[in-house]
Amino acid sequence: MSMIEFNGEHYLDGRASDPRELGWMRGAPPPEDKRITFGRHVAFPQLRWSLTHMRELAATANIWRGGGTPSSLEHWDRSAEIDLLTFQDMDGHTRRFDEALYDTYTDGIAVLHRGRVIYERYFGALEPHLPHACFSVTKSYAGTLAAAFLYEGLLDDKRTIPHYLPELKGTGWEEATLRQVMDMQVGLAYTEDYVDENSGVNAYARAGGAWRPANYDGPETLCDYLRTVRKEGAHGQFAYKTINTEVIAWVMARVTGRSFIQLLEEHLWTTLRCEENAYMRVDSAGMATAGGGLYASLRDLVRFGELMRREGEWNGRQIIPEAVVHEVQRGGDRENFSQAGYGLLPGYSYRSQWWVTHNELNAFEARGMHGQRLYVAPKSEMVVARFTSHPLASSAGSEPITGPQMLALGRMLAA
Repeated sequence: MSMIEFNGEHYLDGRASDPRELGWMRGAPPPEDKRITFGRHVAFPQLRWSLTHMRELAATANIWRGGGTPSSLEHWDRSAEIDLLTFQDMDGHTRRFDEALYDTYTDGIAVLHRGRVIYERYFGALEPHLPHACFSVTKSYAGTLAAAFLYEGLLDDKRTIPHYLPELKGTGWEEATLRQVMDMQVGLAYTEDYVDENSGVNAYARAGGAWRPANYDGPETLCDYLRTVRKEGAHGQFAYKTINTEVIAWVMARVTGRSFIQLLEEHLWTTLRCEENAYMRVDSAGMATAGGGLYASLRDLVRFGELMRREGEWNGRQIIPEAVVHEVQRGGDRENFSQAGYGLLPGYSYRSQWWVTHNELNAFEARGMHGQRLYVAPKSEMVVARFTSHPLASSAGSEPITGPQMLALGRMLAA
């Protein structure tokens, strides 16, 4: 079988790791060596199956699409032209668009240009009707809803978090404003290291219901874990920490009286008239994992991107205030962002849980681990939704290819 090396480790490549070729979870019951259970599901290459089947492995809650017919997406197929597009990756290698999809372990990709589907492909275990892990793309849904509630006056981003959540007095958020939380500018004693089992992000995941060792005696819920987090350093400097999004979702639930799942359902899934129900990972108290627990179909993810490209308007209705989208597009403090050391993202900033490129396409992105991406490029009238199952959780394996690939496609469509 073909192998590829990342960070000194060898993995099956994008074709050899195809779940259909490996035969995961086939049989009645599946043979032991082809069975994927909770705990084993995050290993590679099992990951390539489990990211589209999480509802069979963990506790989830439904996000209803509502009744009636889905909103239409016109099609104008340009697959042949796009597949032949060539570009240079960050290492100077020339790549072809279609081959690069295998090189980044793509599970599905949909491209809209001026609102029409011009490219749509599925690989591995993913099918058009199946929800796939969004991971931290979920954060951009949360940030967009929170920004809309700010505009409507339900929230005040100058307020500190204990104003809304007295439970977080004495924690790392005691003096943090809602705006600092939304822009990931909170100093917390917490590390976002997916590899280190003792890191903050893995402790947070265990509290939310991820695999726990037999002698586990830590926090039982996400809210329990948030109460344990202390301040470290000063607020105001960009530092990406997933738990900030859990605080945002908790604030919205407290103020509206609606759970994050209900807010997604009422403000986005039913109003966009999505094609499929989505679902969300929940902890033992039923709280949504807002930092990365959304599972949605590819076409419904691209609908959200198109909503943002259209400045919050959908079929004649203003679903998200136009001013909210404009604020995201303007981005945040680029100098502040640069000090965080994201060498693969030069010139970026961060605003309301969106990554802002400030590139020639005026693109902004929702990003998730293992390569998930929602890329909105207003100046080329393009939206790309992309699901992947890259062996590396960090973007180090996929960004050197995916970043230039999105830019090349945007340039082609702009021309």
